[in-house]
Amino acid sequence: MRFACDRVGLVYDAARGSVTALNDVSFCVEDQEFVSIVGPSGCGKTTLLKIVGGLIRPTSGTVTTSEAHANARPDSALVFQDHGLFPWMTVLDNVAFGLEMHGVARAERIARASAFVERVGLGRFGQAYPHQLSAGMQQRVGIVRAFVTDPPLLLMDEPFGALDAQTRLVLQEELLRIWREQRKIVLFVTHDIDEAVRLSDRILVMTGRPGCILEEIVVPIPRPRDLSRREPPEVGEIKWHVWELLQHEVRKSLWLNA
Repeated sequence: MRFACDRVGLVYDAARGSVTALNDVSFCVEDQEFVSIVGPSGCGKTTLLKIVGGLIRPTSGTVTTSEAHANARPDSALVFQDHGLFPWMTVLDNVAFGLEMHGVARAERIARASAFVERVGLGRFGQAYPHQLSAGMQQRVGIVRAFVTDPPLLLMDEPFGALDAQTRLVLQEELLRIWREQRKIVLFVTHDIDEAVRLSDRILVMTGRPGCILEEIVVPIPRPRDLSRREPPEVGEIKWHVWELLQHEVRKSLWLNA
């Protein structure tokens, strides 16, 4: 599957009049590609992700897919920073929830959920509740809940943003491992330039107010990637280039919000 955003725009009403959140956003993502979106706060990264996922309808432009149901939005699963687990459900029931919504029988969905929970080292916590888990463990549950329904497209909005640096690195490695096995399309929103470079095949750099794509950057680092090894010199060059693109936009957003 591949999907494309073609001249996507979003205008909404505010107290001081209409506001253009996104303007003429166009890009495509190929099958099995991992693409990150970076940009200053308020540039529309999360809004764009929600439009791709069908949670928000754009006021202009289209999101299309190469699959047979090309007139519909891409079939996707979302992972957000707050992981969104149901506190009254066990880990297994949380992971299996999407399968239940697809009509999968309980025995099969629990078996499939158990296999994914085992993959991320949480097998002995299958009957635990979210409040009994650490933040990193909860985020692992949120990730495998998205993968277990086998969507062709995974949308991730700052999934590791609230975690400490060590846990974040471990979960980045875990995400890449699961992604290598499943090979979904991943559209990944992050504020962290290092994270975008470590994980991605391409990076979309967005400008702010109204949000649009400033540049697409290819990350020429071979896979599989070992995040614990010293980074090759080209990684630093890519990070610096992304920051050069962003620094003016970040400063501009700070002045606008002052």
